[in-house]
Amino acid sequence: MSALTQAEAAAILYREGQLLDRLELDAWLELYTADCLFWMPAWRDDGTQTEDPDRELSLIFYRGRRNLEDRVKRIRSGFSVASAVMPRVSHMIGNVLVSDGDAGTVRLDSSFITHVHDVRTRRSHAYFGRYEHELVREGDDWKISSKIIRLMNDVVPTLLDIYGI
Repeated sequence: MSALTQAEAAAILYREGQLLDRLELDAWLELYTADCLFWMPAWRDDGTQTEDPDRELSLIFYRGRRNLEDRVKRIRSGFSVASAVMPRVSHMIGNVLVSDGDAGTVRLDSSFITHVHDVRTRRSHAYFGRYEHELVREGDDWKISSKIIRLMNDVVPTLLDIYGI
Protein backbone atom coordinates (compact mmCIF):
# COMPACT_ATOMS: atom_id res chain seq x y z
CA MET A 1 0.00 0.00 0.00
CA SER A 2 1.20 3.48 -0.82
CA ALA A 3 2.20 5.94 1.89
CA LEU A 4 -0.26 8.29 0.19
CA THR A 5 -3.98 7.50 0.44
CA GLN A 6 -6.40 7.79 -2.46
CA ALA A 7 -8.05 10.80 -0.83
CA GLU A 8 -4.71 12.53 -0.19
CA ALA A 9 -3.59 11.91 -3.76
CA ALA A 10 -6.80 13.31 -5.19
CA ALA A 11 -6.55 16.35 -2.90
CA ILE A 12 -3.08 17.16 -4.28
CA LEU A 13 -4.39 17.10 -7.86
CA TYR A 14 -7.50 19.10 -6.94
CA ARG A 15 -5.32 21.69 -5.22
CA GLU A 16 -3.08 21.99 -8.27
CA GLY A 17 -6.12 22.54 -10.50
CA GLN A 18 -7.59 25.12 -8.13
CA LEU A 19 -4.34 27.07 -7.90
CA LEU A 20 -4.19 27.22 -11.70
CA ASP A 21 -7.86 28.27 -11.93
CA ARG A 22 -7.22 31.11 -9.49
CA LEU A 23 -3.89 32.01 -11.13
CA GLU A 24 -2.11 31.57 -7.79
CA LEU A 25 1.02 30.70 -9.72
CA ASP A 26 3.56 31.15 -6.90
CA ALA A 27 1.72 28.60 -4.76
CA TRP A 28 1.36 26.37 -7.83
CA LEU A 29 5.14 26.48 -8.42
CA GLU A 30 5.71 25.39 -4.81
CA LEU A 31 4.01 22.09 -5.62
CA TYR A 32 6.94 21.15 -7.90
CA THR A 33 10.43 19.83 -7.19
CA ALA A 34 13.45 21.81 -8.38
CA ASP A 35 14.23 19.15 -11.02
CA CYS A 36 10.66 18.53 -12.18
CA LEU A 37 9.46 17.59 -15.64
CA PHE A 38 6.34 19.30 -17.08
CA TRP A 39 5.54 17.83 -20.48
CA MET A 40 2.68 17.61 -22.96
CA PRO A 41 3.74 15.39 -25.88
CA ALA A 42 2.42 15.99 -29.38
CA TRP A 43 0.72 13.34 -31.50
CA ARG A 44 3.07 11.73 -34.00
CA ASP A 45 0.07 10.28 -35.85
CA ASP A 46 -3.53 9.43 -34.99
CA GLY A 47 -2.59 6.73 -32.48
CA THR A 48 0.93 7.51 -31.26
CA GLN A 49 2.30 10.31 -29.13
CA THR A 50 5.88 11.49 -29.17
CA GLU A 51 8.08 9.79 -26.60
CA ASP A 52 11.19 11.93 -26.20
CA PRO A 53 10.77 15.62 -25.38
CA ASP A 54 14.45 16.27 -26.10
CA ARG A 55 14.25 14.95 -29.67
CA GLU A 56 10.61 15.14 -30.75
CA LEU A 57 7.88 17.75 -30.96
CA SER A 58 6.06 18.68 -27.76
CA LEU A 59 3.04 20.92 -27.24
CA ILE A 60 4.54 22.09 -23.92
CA PHE A 61 7.87 21.11 -22.40
CA TYR A 62 9.67 22.46 -19.34
CA ARG A 63 12.47 20.69 -17.49
CA GLY A 64 13.05 22.06 -14.00
CA ARG A 65 11.04 24.42 -11.82
CA ARG A 66 13.34 27.26 -12.84
CA ASN A 67 11.96 27.04 -16.38
CA LEU A 68 8.39 27.02 -15.05
CA GLU A 69 9.28 30.08 -12.95
CA ASP A 70 10.54 31.82 -16.10
CA ARG A 71 7.25 31.04 -17.85
CA VAL A 72 5.30 32.51 -14.92
CA LYS A 73 7.40 35.68 -15.14
CA ARG A 74 6.58 36.01 -18.85
CA ILE A 75 2.89 35.45 -18.14
CA ARG A 76 2.92 38.24 -15.57
CA SER A 77 5.01 40.58 -17.73
CA GLY A 78 2.15 41.46 -20.07
CA PHE A 79 4.40 40.71 -23.06
CA SER A 80 3.19 37.15 -23.52
CA VAL A 81 0.62 36.95 -26.33
CA ALA A 82 -0.92 33.88 -24.68
CA SER A 83 -1.62 35.81 -21.49
CA ALA A 84 -2.11 39.42 -22.58
CA VAL A 85 -5.73 38.96 -21.52
CA MET A 86 -6.00 36.03 -19.15
CA PRO A 87 -8.66 33.46 -20.00
CA ARG A 88 -11.08 32.11 -17.43
CA VAL A 89 -10.24 28.49 -16.65
CA SER A 90 -11.76 25.62 -14.69
CA HIS A 91 -10.02 22.27 -14.16
CA MET A 92 -12.16 19.18 -13.51
CA ILE A 93 -10.09 16.20 -12.35
CA GLY A 94 -11.31 12.68 -11.70
CA ASN A 95 -10.59 8.96 -11.91
CA VAL A 96 -7.51 9.40 -9.71
CA LEU A 97 -5.59 6.14 -9.32
CA VAL A 98 -2.59 5.74 -7.01
CA SER A 99 0.24 3.28 -7.50
CA ASP A 100 3.58 2.96 -5.78
CA GLY A 101 6.66 3.91 -7.70
CA ASP A 102 10.25 3.39 -6.65
CA ALA A 103 11.24 3.98 -3.02
CA GLY A 104 9.77 7.29 -1.86
CA THR A 105 7.73 7.93 -5.01
CA VAL A 106 4.08 7.58 -5.91
CA ARG A 107 2.53 7.56 -9.37
CA LEU A 108 -0.90 9.11 -9.97
CA ASP A 109 -3.01 8.60 -13.07
CA SER A 110 -6.10 10.73 -13.58
CA SER A 111 -8.45 12.14 -16.18
CA PHE A 112 -9.14 15.82 -16.75
CA ILE A 113 -11.36 18.25 -18.56
CA THR A 114 -10.25 21.87 -18.63
CA HIS A 115 -12.82 24.47 -19.65
CA VAL A 116 -11.34 27.67 -21.03
CA HIS A 117 -13.17 30.89 -21.83
CA ASP A 118 -11.18 33.26 -24.04
CA VAL A 119 -12.32 36.73 -23.02
CA ARG A 120 -10.89 38.32 -26.19
CA THR A 121 -12.87 36.17 -28.61
CA ARG A 122 -15.80 35.41 -26.28
CA ARG A 123 -15.43 31.72 -27.10
CA SER A 124 -15.28 28.76 -24.78
CA HIS A 125 -13.78 25.36 -25.40
CA ALA A 126 -12.63 22.31 -23.48
CA TYR A 127 -9.46 20.26 -23.43
CA PHE A 128 -9.57 16.69 -22.15
CA GLY A 129 -7.14 13.90 -21.56
CA ARG A 130 -5.09 12.15 -18.91
CA TYR A 131 -2.53 13.31 -16.39
CA GLU A 132 0.40 11.20 -15.23
CA HIS A 133 1.96 12.64 -12.08
CA GLU A 134 4.91 11.32 -10.16
CA LEU A 135 5.21 12.57 -6.58
CA VAL A 136 8.18 12.41 -4.25
CA ARG A 137 8.33 13.02 -0.53
CA GLU A 138 10.23 16.19 0.49
CA GLY A 139 10.14 16.56 4.24
CA ASP A 140 6.50 16.47 5.31
CA ASP A 141 5.14 17.31 1.85
CA TRP A 142 4.57 15.44 -1.38
CA LYS A 143 5.96 17.35 -4.38
CA ILE A 144 5.36 16.85 -8.09
CA SER A 145 8.53 15.58 -9.74
CA SER A 146 6.88 14.84 -13.08
CA LYS A 147 3.65 15.80 -14.82
CA ILE A 148 2.84 14.40 -18.25
CA ILE A 149 -0.29 15.74 -19.89
CA ARG A 150 -1.74 13.43 -22.54
CA LEU A 151 -4.08 15.73 -24.43
CA MET A 152 -6.71 13.75 -26.34
CA ASN A 153 -8.23 16.60 -28.37
CA ASP A 154 -5.14 18.21 -29.75
CA VAL A 155 -6.78 20.59 -32.22
CA VAL A 156 -6.03 23.74 -30.28
CA PRO A 157 -8.54 26.51 -31.12
CA THR A 158 -6.67 29.22 -29.24
CA LEU A 159 -3.40 29.82 -27.43
CA LEU A 160 -2.34 27.12 -25.01
CA ASP A 161 -0.38 27.71 -21.81
CA ILE A 162 0.47 26.06 -18.48
CA TYR A 163 -2.57 27.45 -16.64
CA GLY A 164 -5.12 26.29 -19.24
CA ILE A 165 -4.34 22.60 -19.43
